[in-house]
Parts: sequence; C-alpha cells; structure tokens
Amino acid sequence: METPNAPNPEAAAPPGTPADANRRLEALLEQISRGDEAAFAEFYELTSRRVFGMARRVLIDVELSEDTTQEVYLQVWQNAAKFNPDAGSPLAWLMTISHRRAVDKVRSSQSSTDREAKYGASSQDIDHDSVSDEVGSRLEAEAVVRCLDTLTDTQQESVRLAYYGGLTYREVAEKLNAAVPTIKSRIRDGLIRLKTCLGVS
Repeated sequence: METPNAPNPEAAAPPGTPADANRRLEALLEQISRGDEAAFAEFYELTSRRVFGMARRVLIDVELSEDTTQEVYLQVWQNAAKFNPDAGSPLAWLMTISHRRAVDKVRSSQSSTDREAKYGASSQDIDHDSVSDEVGSRLEAEAVVRCLDTLTDTQQESVRLAYYGGLTYREVAEKLNAAVPTIKSRIRDGLIRLKTCLGVS
C-alpha cells in the first residue's frame, strides 16, 4: 500500500457534532483494521490537516513534517486494530501518535548542526510565541483535547486552528475575520488556561 503524500489543505474534521465525528472515525478505524483502503483514504482526508499541523508545530520543517505525517498514517494502517475506544477518542489516539512521532523525529535529528540551523532560521518566519511552543511540544494530545473543553468558544476555535491546523496568528485572523491582536490575545489566554488545566508550570 502506498503511503499518502502531503496532506490536502482542504481536509477537515468530520462534519456534525464531536460525538458524530468520533463515531465516524471509530467506524473507519474498524474498517481499516480489516484492510479497507477506501476507509483509510477517508480517514486520511478527514484528519491529515490536523496531523500535519501537529508535526509542523513541533518540527517547523515542512519536509520533515510531511515525512512524519506519512509515518503516522503508515502506523495507523498497520495498527488500527489496536485502537481502544475506552482509552480515548480516535482523534486523541491519532494526535498522540502524531506528537510522539514528531518528538522522536526531533530527537533523532538533534545531533545534526544543519538541522538545528534550519530550525533556527525557519522559526523566525513562523508567527507564534514561546507559550504556544511550550504547549505544542510538551503536552500529550489526549490531555489537550480534554482541557480544550474548559476554554470559551472563541478561544477554543482559535487554539484549534493554531494548534491542530498549524496556522499562524495572521492566518487564523483571516479565517475568523478578526484582528490579529484579538486572535493573539485569544490564543495566548486559551493556552494559558490549557496550561493551568494540565498543571504545566
């Protein structure tokens, strides 16, 4: 089976309520565990933007993020039968895999001075701050999903676009038709509330 290429920028979460989305993703994982490639393609389309966003948030580098995204979906294809709905939602399971893969990629690349130089140069071009960096690199996906429910609707929407979608402040502002300072404030306040919920100092 071919692994997917770079995620479709139009890919989005399943429509409907979170419960509807969870049921659909659970059904797709069940089909994937039986080798259903059409179900795998749909699962990829529904979730790849978030996986790529997670990888990009941790790795910065686009090519490394694309490679990591492919590795995540290869792992999904091979291990869909191991998904346990009692342990969390399909998206939480997927984002945990994504976060761990991205962190592993950072660790394996740590000794490369070229990689570090490229990371430093790239990080200057991405509009985010140290609070977002710390949350993005340290928090497990299940805990983030759980604590997102403690945010206001506007904070939650802004944080989801930045954290899962990998968008910059400016891109989030354009998407939500709001001023950049407003979005910065929403995201910063939301991430601070997330840190409090998760007990991150």
